[in-house]
Amino acid sequence: MILDDEYFMAHAITLAEKGIGMVSPNPLVGAVLVYNQRIIGEGYHMKYGEAHAEVNCINSVSEEDKHLIPLSKLYVTLEPCVHFGKTPPCADLIIKAGIKDVVIAALDPFEEVNGKGVEKLVHADIEVRTDVLQYEARFQNRRFFWFHENKQPYIILKWAQTADGFMASFDDERLLITGDLSNELVHQWRSEEDAIMIGARTALLDDPLLTVRHVPGKSPLRVIVSGEGEFPSSLRMFNDGNPVIIFNPYKEENVGNQHFKKVDYSSDPVEMMEILYNMNVQSLIVEGGPTLLQYFIDHYFWNEIRIITNTTLFIENGVPTPILPDEVDIVMDEMFENDRVIVII
Repeated sequence: MILDDEYFMAHAITLAEKGIGMVSPNPLVGAVLVYNQRIIGEGYHMKYGEAHAEVNCINSVSEEDKHLIPLSKLYVTLEPCVHFGKTPPCADLIIKAGIKDVVIAALDPFEEVNGKGVEKLVHADIEVRTDVLQYEARFQNRRFFWFHENKQPYIILKWAQTADGFMASFDDERLLITGDLSNELVHQWRSEEDAIMIGARTALLDDPLLTVRHVPGKSPLRVIVSGEGEFPSSLRMFNDGNPVIIFNPYKEENVGNQHFKKVDYSSDPVEMMEILYNMNVQSLIVEGGPTLLQYFIDHYFWNEIRIITNTTLFIENGVPTPILPDEVDIVMDEMFENDRVIVII
């Protein structure tokens, strides 16, 4: 069986996924080096500030195969960079390695790269093919593409609900809806995003940490939307030293790790999203109550909605869930113990 470009690019995309939660604000990138249908090198971008996928791929080639590098075809999920950042340009490395055939899944939307990587490779007499599994590569890096193409964070709305459609009881007592496996999944989701947002009511009633504890990974930047701008210093998230952004309509100041940002969010979330964009926050997961979630839905500021439903829990009366948009596409529908997880785009 002859393996085609799509086969090897699919493998590169699988490799890229290993960097999720570790490379932001850089994109996920995988690379595979193939000689005569045989993979002689592979790699992915493992951590922000460290070597890119192309570097790890070429460096992975064994000593006995190094002479094959100039005769091999390189598959990379994103256009090689041409600028000096945390690391040298990957396009220069490819040219120096003598590789003459490069297949790219998607062009890089970052303005310092966009098209320039391909141009540099072609100018060096390298044969370049683009758009191989482009949709898959763009979806994998949907946060990165959305951020650079739309100048705002990629927004994920998330909530848990009972089987009869309630998020909480009316008595303000915390309702535990999800099971252990779903809780691990939620923490995995948190580790994949740059920031997490809740409303003031959730902050006061639940006193959440909003950190990643049940899985390995980094915790997101914490953000509170507050109409009052004042919180008791006893809240747990104020006592671990990590920054908390507080959007409010009254003041602009820093108090310990509390960073108050004065914004007018009465009409829409634009000003808040502009601030997060300028902070290089590429993605935001909103885990607030129904009012905050509905606010984002009503203003069409969302890219994904993730709903966990406990299929065995009925409370008959309580705080109802947000109203979903009319037209949605389900991209994930799975069961975790008694919890049904649906992801909508």
